[in-house]
Amino acid sequence: MGVTTNDIARICQVSRTTVIRALNNQGRISKETKDRIVKTAEELGYRPDLLARGLVKGKTMYIGVVVFDVKNQYFAQMLSAIETEAQTRGYCVNITLHGKNREKEVDLIRKLVDYHVDGLILSPVNKGEHFNKFLKSLDTPLIVIGNKVSDEIPFVGIDERRAAREATDKILDSGYERVVFVCPPLGESKEGNNYTHEQRLEGFRDAMGSRFTGAQIISSESYEEEAASILEERGGRTAFFCSGDIYAMDIMKYLKARGKRAPKDYGIMGFDDIELLEYLSPRLSTIYNSVEEVAKRAVELLYDEMEGREIAMETYERYRLVQGETL
Repeated sequence: MGVTTNDIARICQVSRTTVIRALNNQGRISKETKDRIVKTAEELGYRPDLLARGLVKGKTMYIGVVVFDVKNQYFAQMLSAIETEAQTRGYCVNITLHGKNREKEVDLIRKLVDYHVDGLILSPVNKGEHFNKFLKSLDTPLIVIGNKVSDEIPFVGIDERRAAREATDKILDSGYERVVFVCPPLGESKEGNNYTHEQRLEGFRDAMGSRFTGAQIISSESYEEEAASILEERGGRTAFFCSGDIYAMDIMKYLKARGKRAPKDYGIMGFDDIELLEYLSPRLSTIYNSVEEVAKRAVELLYDEMEGREIAMETYERYRLVQGETL
């Protein structure tokens, strides 16, 4: 059993209250007494019971985070920013992964709430009224990043639709006659939450306008092969607009192995501006999605919510076009 404040009080011949005040730098205590208590605590290897202290104050000083994956560069950057900002506010972060499993996500949220985390940050795979009611029923402050759930759940992100529209305009202004949109399978969105990619597709449609009729969309697991097949067809200068940088990187690698290079043989644009792009040549044109800023703002808003302050239901961070070498 570890050293307790009662042990320190007995050795220093003071009350436990005096020990607690000295260790927390509170109250009126003589410097001599305080120094003696602190020195004794250090010599005995005393470590405070943060959980017990937090429960007394009604806080555990833990934030629960539920996301898809840590292998994905986007989420890795997000989690790093959340952890950094939480630490500056004295909070530890409990990270859990749902792996796009809807039932697992709900179970993880329930467990974090049962562990009495002070707040939650979610990048959800669930959606719909049932999930919305579930989140609203929790007596725990929470913020959603990326995949919006509803107007009733606090959300932080960027204007995905507008960003995608501007990206498509940039591609068209670069002289491409055919623009192909590449995204993950969205048929799953009947049950799963693909809000981010759906908004990017809507932005693409907005920019294409009447030209969208007949526009091609690749939304399958074999997107590299489909992209290669499209390039073999006649249809003018072709560019691919990928709803994530990873899709763009995979297509570039696949086409390079078949003697096709951007921008000589085709154009390509990604979305997210993940850190891995620093090592890609030619440098991918993409949209910077402010993932670090979004994550930091999510922690800031969650902190305000945990402190009982009102927050906005929607918060949008800035994005920007990153002009690479692939258009």
